[in-house]
Amino acid sequence: MAVMAWADAARAAARIGRWTEAETLWRQVLEADARHPEALYSLGVHALQAGRTDESVDLLSRACEAAPQEATVWVFLSTALRTAGRPDEAWEAIQSALVADPYSLPALLSRGGLLEDTQGPAAALTSYRNALKVAPPSQHWPPHLRGQLEHASQVVEAETRAYQDYLVQSLSGLIAQGAPADRPKWREALSILSGASRPYLSDANQLYMPRLPAIPFFERRHFPWIEALESHTDTIRKELEAALAKSSGAFNPYITYAPGQPVNQWAELNHSDRWSTLDLWKSGTAAPENQRICPATTQALAEVDLARIEGLCPNVMFSALAPRTRIPPHHGETNARLIAHLPLVVPPDCEFRVGFDRIQWRPGEVIVFDDTLEHEAYNGSDLLRTVLIFDVWNPLLSEDDRAIILAMAAAARTYRAD
Repeated sequence: MAVMAWADAARAAARIGRWTEAETLWRQVLEADARHPEALYSLGVHALQAGRTDESVDLLSRACEAAPQEATVWVFLSTALRTAGRPDEAWEAIQSALVADPYSLPALLSRGGLLEDTQGPAAALTSYRNALKVAPPSQHWPPHLRGQLEHASQVVEAETRAYQDYLVQSLSGLIAQGAPADRPKWREALSILSGASRPYLSDANQLYMPRLPAIPFFERRHFPWIEALESHTDTIRKELEAALAKSSGAFNPYITYAPGQPVNQWAELNHSDRWSTLDLWKSGTAAPENQRICPATTQALAEVDLARIEGLCPNVMFSALAPRTRIPPHHGETNARLIAHLPLVVPPDCEFRVGFDRIQWRPGEVIVFDDTLEHEAYNGSDLLRTVLIFDVWNPLLSEDDRAIILAMAAAARTYRAD
């Protein structure tokens, strides 16, 4: 019973920073039980912190023998051995820590540090990456590991950038020999290979068509209506400006989650005029009042092969993004249709990302993209950015594909209604 009482008293003293008292009590425990793991560990750590390296190595080695399944004890033994100038033994100790717990954050960081010390930062890359994967978000990093995690993050960033630069320099000439339209995919492939980015995969919120290529931006040649629509840009812009000038409130917040719904990344924009729209069609239903406000725009869109899936699309809207506003990364509803933008008013410092690819809108130039790939938009200017947005069919679908998609959507509506 005395051993238990001394151990409890030692822990209590350590919790309030009375280290000398705690050490005295742990030595009493050790005199009574020479293989007491916690006493050996605590005294070993105290010795290491006091600079008594040889004593620390002895105590922590005995602690590891008494409790070989405790990864933390092996980590401290490895640290003591590194301090003693015994890197080979330190490596064996850290490997034992990871055998005990392959996901131990302190062990992964220590392994990375040992590799960096002995072989350089490139050798530590995998260990540091694995440590960052198992670590919590940076705002929740444990204070005693924050310095190591920040260092690991810096090493990973620098080594990844160096590797990516090397790959780009090595392959840029070969990539330049290929078709210009293929260059973005090879830039992305090099980025993924280096670890600078991850693959962006199609993720539809509602209706997903398997085996369609996940193409961020589609080439203009797929859409014979583009030039005709672009020729109406000035007229469409005038109708937009007139609608914005009205005091009737035709523009409404795009994000409108009800109380109690999970808003996640949309919390900042929920019910906010910072991202507002004027709808000409919404979820496949026309908005006659708004179409009367914008008759030329409505007529110009009659030339476009709008995607029409009852209950889902077309969606056609003027989208107004306020100054200094970011639309966070998100995914769309179905890859059976694509999203088209006709940029109307684009101030400087506006950017749009779909998957890996980033572009800047150019007024009057239509872009078409797959919004089931993660995408985001940013207006970094002091002016309003406005775009006409509308849904078009994915050109990789056949007429038979479209018919089956319409039947699928109808069946889903019927089932939900029953």
